[in-house]
Amino acid sequence: MSDNTWGVVFLGVIAVSTLVMALIQVGAILATARLARRIEVLLGKLERDVQPMLERVTEISTEAARMSALATQQVERVDQLFAELQDRTTHVMTVVQQAIVTPAREGAAFFSALRSTFAAIRGLRTPNGNGRQQRPAHGVEEDDALFIG
Repeated sequence: MSDNTWGVVFLGVIAVSTLVMALIQVGAILATARLARRIEVLLGKLERDVQPMLERVTEISTEAARMSALATQQVERVDQLFAELQDRTTHVMTVVQQAIVTPAREGAAFFSALRSTFAAIRGLRTPNGNGRQQRPAHGVEEDDALFIG
């Protein structure tokens, strides 16, 4: 074969190769377009399926926030209740102390004073044989009362 024939053969091979490449590219473009449509359909379906879940998650988070706010309010109420209970307990203890303990101390002091008074009166009364009081010697008690020292 001549050089010219080889040139035509190579030119034909190049043309067929270019045609095959063009067909492969068109096939790839069509397959890509079909795949893109399927992906778009799949994404639409996924979006439709996920949308209720997202709405439910939103509802749950809203409800959780509301419950958290209610729990915070309840904790604050309990805290106020305990503070008020502590104040009332302190007030009751103060009232009890003023109503019972202070008068009891004063009563104890009063009875101690009475006991001392009766002891002093008994000390002044020392019976001698006739049942009369014996008076202290004149001037001894008066000297003691006047002493400043």
